[in-house]
Amino acid sequence: MINLQQTSAYAASSGLPMPTVLVLVSGIIALLGGLSILLGYKAKLGALLIVIFLIPVTFTMHNFWTITDPAQQMMKTIQMSLFMKNIALIGAALMIAYFGSGPVSIDANPKA
Repeated sequence: MINLQQTSAYAASSGLPMPTVLVLVSGIIALLGGLSILLGYKAKLGALLIVIFLIPVTFTMHNFWTITDPAQQMMKTIQMSLFMKNIALIGAALMIAYFGSGPVSIDANPKA
């Protein structure tokens, strides 16, 4: 379970306005997108929701290039890893948005 206060505090430390609202909205977008892909129902739309979630999160929360303190080198490495992971997930979501969820999905069943 995600701790809303802790996640909102982390978002606020990154300079985001209304962190609690943004954390809730982004959580709902990520949940709906993920469930859509998992179930294969409207997966193209769900994948676009994931992209909409990941792009701002990636560039605001994992901006490793802003860390200049040499003592923070480990944090810079962690943030760079998280940034690259999110870029890979954006690529995967874009592939699902283009190709769809495949033959074993609710979208592929004409009776659904």
